[in-house]
Amino acid sequence: QVQLVESGGGLVQAGESLRLSCAASGRTASYTMGWFRRAPGKEREFVAAITWSGGTTNYADSVKGRFTTARDNAKSTITVYLQMNSLKPEDTAVYYCAAKTYGSVTDSGGYDYWGQGTQVTVSP
Repeated sequence: QVQLVESGGGLVQAGESLRLSCAASGRTASYTMGWFRRAPGKEREFVAAITWSGGTTNYADSVKGRFTTARDNAKSTITVYLQMNSLKPEDTAVYYCAAKTYGSVTDSGGYDYWGQGTQVTVSP
């Protein structure tokens, strides 16, 4: 059974940074990991993804150049990070970590497992 637990959300001002973490237990070492977000009144949208090896990443245009995802596979619990810099009020959303067994980082679909989400609020 795969479990994903996000942490690191909070309230920041525009221009500041936050780092989200996702602790992934279970057999996730070979999974592609993704980050998604849902803003109030909007559909969930893709943010970033990273392959199991960490060698390939993909980002939504809205966050490209500001957000970076990375993963640490060294321990039994895999940790995936989302470093968010130069945050904007429009980045305010609940951020979710997700995992999938198959599919590329450029395909935003096919995720099998989801975390509970962590709130990120960016004030002007």
